[in-house]
Order: sequence, then structure tokens, then C-alpha cells
Amino acid sequence: MKSRDVRAQAYSMPLTSPACPRGPHRFVDREYLIITYRTDPDRLRGVVPQPLEFHDPLVQFEFIRMPDSAGFGSYIESGQVIPVRFNDVIGGYSHAMYLDDGPPILGGRELWGFPKKYAHPAVEVYRDTLVGTLDYGPVRIATGTMGFKHWALDDTEVLASLCKPTFLLKIIPHVDGSLRVCELVSLKMEDVILKGAWGGPASLDLRPHALAPVADLPVLEVVSAAHFIADLTLDLGTVVHDYLAEPHTA
Repeated sequence: MKSRDVRAQAYSMPLTSPACPRGPHRFVDREYLIITYRTDPDRLRGVVPQPLEFHDPLVQFEFIRMPDSAGFGSYIESGQVIPVRFNDVIGGYSHAMYLDDGPPILGGRELWGFPKKYAHPAVEVYRDTLVGTLDYGPVRIATGTMGFKHWALDDTEVLASLCKPTFLLKIIPHVDGSLRVCELVSLKMEDVILKGAWGGPASLDLRPHALAPVADLPVLEVVSAAHFIADLTLDLGTVVHDYLAEPHTA
């Protein structure tokens, strides 16, 4: 294969059989259970990278079932998103994500910089309760529960939350172990169709784990919970800050 052919074909590894197809990726009937909780502000300061800032010490713990994901298949994801501000833009910083499907793990990390690790999340309805769980190996590290569809949420507010940008810290090392890419990336969901949104009483239990430290941002108080279903498109992102280009004193 000639060099020009490599350049033309290169998108993801392996060269001749990429881990996932090119986007954008359309998600149908994507189902969310999001439990927002208050945490220790000092712990939060230790994980939110500048120039992102937070006002309230809040974390959104997410369980997301994705039964129809173009290029990725059917899988479930779980993790923590921190409400932040970048200059005058309000969005969410994706702090940790856990799932058990190879293409979205590999493609998500390579292209956008999603902080994905391999684990086993689940979200199901057990009679009157929506239950989300996250297991890292044999260890249960997160359990979220919510009363099933106790009341309707404001569709306008939920839709607005889905359209806020997501911020990601994309890190790619050089072959000598030094940093080759260290960027703050912003992306948005496009063509969002909200199919229903509900609230209910909720609880969240996080447990410590050496390699999946979700409990390092402890639950001090559950603030709210939301359950909603939507179709949306995950498009490409934009670099909004390059850490390697800033002064070494920053």
C-alpha cells in the first residue's frame, strides 16, 4: 500500500478494519436515567480541568440504554458528568464513562476523547422501579433507583439539557510516553427528538474501587432524577483549548 493510500484510508485502527465506521452516528430510542447529586466541592475541584469551572458542586450520574446505535450496535453505558461553564458557555464535563461494547469504547476514545473504560452497566424496570447498576468486574460500584414515571417533566427543559455541549479531555500519548495530544473538545447532540420525560423519587449508592473511582465524588444529597427517551445524532467535535499550546506556567 502506497503512502498516499495510507493517508487517504487512515481513520481509525486497524488501518484495513477500523474499530468503528465514520460518523455521524444516529441513536434511536436512547433511554436515560440521570440522578443529579450534590458532592464535596473540594473533591470536584480536584477533577475538573481548567479552563472549565463549576458553580454548584453537582454531579450527574447517568445510566443510558442505547438499543439502536448506528455503527455501534446495542449497548448500555454509565458514568459521571459534571455541570460546568467554559467562558460563557454552559455544558457538561464528561468525567468517567463505563460500558461493555468495543466499537464505542475504541472509537469514542480515539476520535472524541470520551473517557471510556470497560465495565458492565445495566438499566431495567423492576415492577414499579427503574434500576441502574454498574459492575466493574465482580464488584458492584453503583446502584441508582427511581420511581417509574411518577410525574411528567417539562419537555422544553429536558430538550434544552440534551442540546447543551459536552466537554471532553482528549489525551493521546506519543510513542515515547510523552503527550502528543492534550485537548479540550466540545461536541453537541444534533437533530434531537424527545419522546417522553419523567421524574420520580430517587436514590444513588456509590462504592469504592481502585480502578473505577466513582465514589471519589461522594453522594452528599440526591437533588433530582430524570428518565427520558430520545432520538439524536452524535456528530463530530471541535477543539476549544489546546493544553500543549498554553504557557508552561499556566
